[in-house]
Amino acid sequence: MAAQEELLLRQALSTASNRQHSQRFDGSMSRRTGSLSSRRRTLSDPFSNGKQVPIYLENIETRKFVLVHGEGFGAWCWYKTISLLEEVGLTAVALDLAGSGIDNTDINSITTMADYAKPLIDYLHGLPDDEKVILVGHSCGGAIISYALELHPKKISKAVFLSATMVLDGQRPFDAFAEQLGSAEIFMQESQSLLYGNGKDKPPTGLMLDKQQIKGLYFNHSPSKDIALALVSMRPIPLAPIMEKLSLTPENYGTVRRYFVQTIEDNMLSPDIQEKLVRENPPLGIFKIKGTDHCPFFSKPQSLNKILLEIAQLSW
Repeated sequence: MAAQEELLLRQALSTASNRQHSQRFDGSMSRRTGSLSSRRRTLSDPFSNGKQVPIYLENIETRKFVLVHGEGFGAWCWYKTISLLEEVGLTAVALDLAGSGIDNTDINSITTMADYAKPLIDYLHGLPDDEKVILVGHSCGGAIISYALELHPKKISKAVFLSATMVLDGQRPFDAFAEQLGSAEIFMQESQSLLYGNGKDKPPTGLMLDKQQIKGLYFNHSPSKDIALALVSMRPIPLAPIMEKLSLTPENYGTVRRYFVQTIEDNMLSPDIQEKLVRENPPLGIFKIKGTDHCPFFSKPQSLNKILLEIAQLSW
């Protein structure tokens, strides 16, 4: 497992640095057998012995996952999750949002949620009418998949919010962080992390934390090699989308089954804030992972994979 993980890391580093590669990673199909079940779980890392939990593919109505990264990240961050899903016979697609990963959109031109989410919306729009996917959104990617649920509810069988901004109608992704960062107005006036790509006399266009902030907020339990990957691959965050209020309706957003995965030792989106999100906007199921930071695809990839497999098999 260690050798395989090292190989995957090298491949991810190569992909992150090569601007000529495709904008998404596509999974392949194989087959395993077994079963899983649970409504609410608290997990440590059950895969430390290197064994996979088998599943019955017959129990899974939707076998394709679409993985949506959070702020500053890209498709590259899902390299472990893609591998683990493939190993049990499922398909995984990781997309770069606009201005992220190897997408070459200038973040200074991203002025709306629609701009930022365009790669995901285009992908969903292009799916055959009879095909559905399971959406997984990490961090501010939660707002992106919420936006997708509103536009294409019939293309999405389930939505998984991974320590994510599962906001209400009329809220902004930034609102999830307001208790830590203060009001949006104060943040815009006082933050030292804002970028002014169109000039100091124009509104800020982006946000970029320094490396020490990134390590402390996102990666307090992640392996050092994954932190190294992130620090050379993360890009500035388009500001406008995280400041935009979402319009979510019961007729569209409200028809898709939602699940939330809580990360218990998260410095970026604290457990208290995560509890508030699920209290104010209750999902169908809540899962918890112990001993993980904001990025369980790095710090607890096997535990995250087990939860995704459980959710895939749920009929509720």
